[in-house]
Amino acid sequence: MYSNQDNILQDLAQTAERLSYSKDWQPTQHGDSEMRIAKNGVWFHQGGEIKRPALVQLFSRLLRREGEQYFLVTPVEKLSIVVEDAPFVSINTDVQGQGSTQNLYVTTNLGDVVWVGPEHPLRVEIASNGEPAPYVSIGEHLDVRLQRSDFYQLVDCAVERVLDGQSVMGLWSQGEFYVLGAI
Repeated sequence: MYSNQDNILQDLAQTAERLSYSKDWQPTQHGDSEMRIAKNGVWFHQGGEIKRPALVQLFSRLLRREGEQYFLVTPVEKLSIVVEDAPFVSINTDVQGQGSTQNLYVTTNLGDVVWVGPEHPLRVEIASNGEPAPYVSIGEHLDVRLQRSDFYQLVDCAVERVLDGQSVMGLWSQGEFYVLGAI
């Protein structure tokens, strides 16, 4: 029926998305997945990189964050997974339009496209080294970390504005203004 294992994995990923269960579901079996998502978005199992995109796609649909911990949750079990920063990273940003009618789109390393706005807000935290750490929420307490090059692209499109008496740089998307940093 299937020509290769990647087709099977792709079908499984699509099925997992279609058959998603309640976010409140708590399986009785718990354990450790022995998996890690590196800061650059690469997934590992028992120290080896997971090279099949369809398998990563499948696992990503099972990912849940509770507090500061991440889990892969299936109908049967809940397995911990280490996430070094954010589970997803940007591979592209696209800014369309100008001013308050401007829209920002972020493409993740898994090929998902997120439209920055009230449902998927952009925020910039300051990392321990003093560098900006930009994130876009994709819901369910999961984030996309914007690569440095994508952040610089946003800075190039940013406009100055005064908020609460402070000059900031930021940009618009879906009619919302997102601060990139103070001037």
